[in-house]
Amino acid sequence: MSRLGTAYLRTLQAVGRRLSYGTNVFAREWDVLVVLDACRADLLRSVASEYDFLGPVQTVRSVGSSSSEWLEKTFVGHPETARTAMVTGNTWTGRYLEADAFAGLDEVWKYAWDEEAGTVPAAAVTDRTIALARDRDPDRLVAHYMQPHHPFVPDPIAGDDGLARTGEESNEGNPWVLLRRGEVGVERVWDAYEANLRHVLGEVAALAANVDGRIAVTADHGNCFGEWGLYGHPMYTPVPALLAVPWATVDGEDTGTREPTLAPPEPLPVSRVHAKRDETERDRLRALGYL
Repeated sequence: MSRLGTAYLRTLQAVGRRLSYGTNVFAREWDVLVVLDACRADLLRSVASEYDFLGPVQTVRSVGSSSSEWLEKTFVGHPETARTAMVTGNTWTGRYLEADAFAGLDEVWKYAWDEEAGTVPAAAVTDRTIALARDRDPDRLVAHYMQPHHPFVPDPIAGDDGLARTGEESNEGNPWVLLRRGEVGVERVWDAYEANLRHVLGEVAALAANVDGRIAVTADHGNCFGEWGLYGHPMYTPVPALLAVPWATVDGEDTGTREPTLAPPEPLPVSRVHAKRDETERDRLRALGYL
C-alpha cells in the first residue's frame, strides 16, 4: 500500500474507533446465530436462490469491520452473553473472549484444526453446534464458521498460506495481499470466495436439519475488493463493503439425521453465572430438606 493509502487507512481507523457502526445481534430475534466469517451481503444474495432452506437475504450493518472488533463489541460486557453458548472456528476468541462469561464456549479451532487446509473444517463447527444444542439446550447458541473467509477450501488460491492459528493477524500470504499486488485478479478471487461460501452452506443446511428454533444466518464483517482502495477487512474501518453483512432466517428442526462424532479433548467449563445459579438451586433444595 502506498504512503497515501496507508495514511488514509489510518485516518479511517481512527474515526472507526470512535463510531458505533451498527446494531448488536442480541437486539434481533434468533435462537441460533450462524456467523459466516467475512461474508458480504451481496455474495450470499447472489447464491441464495439455490438453497431452499434460506429465506430472503437482507442487509444489516455490522458492529465491526473485523472479527476481533465484532467479537469485542458483540459479547464483551453484554448481559445476554451469560445465556449464550458459542461454537467457534475463529481464533480471535482466544484474545477477546473469556470462556466463563458464556453458558459454554467451544473453541473448535483449538482441537479440530486442519493443517493441510490451513483452517477449521466447517463440518467440525456443525458437529459441535448440534452436540451443544442437544446436550445443553442454551437460551441462545452461536455457530461461528470460518468459511467463506480464506483459505478457500474447494478452490485454493496459489500463494495463500492459510490462517494464522495463534489468534494473531492473518498470514501475509493471503488473497487480499496478492490481489492488492496484482498477482491475482479480482474475478479469480471472487470465484474462489463464492465456492467457499457454497462449501459452508452445505453444512449450514445440515445444521438447520439438526437443531430446533429460529436460525439467523449473518456475518461478522465483509471483505473489500478494492473499494476505497482497500482489500480484505482491516479493523476499525467503517466502509460499506465491510459493514454491509447478510441477514437471512431459517426455521430449524432437529430431525436427528446427523449424529456428531467430534468431541473436545476436555469437557467445556461451566460459566461462572451458571455455576452460581446451580449453587443457588442446591441451597434452595437443602433448605427444603431434599439434600
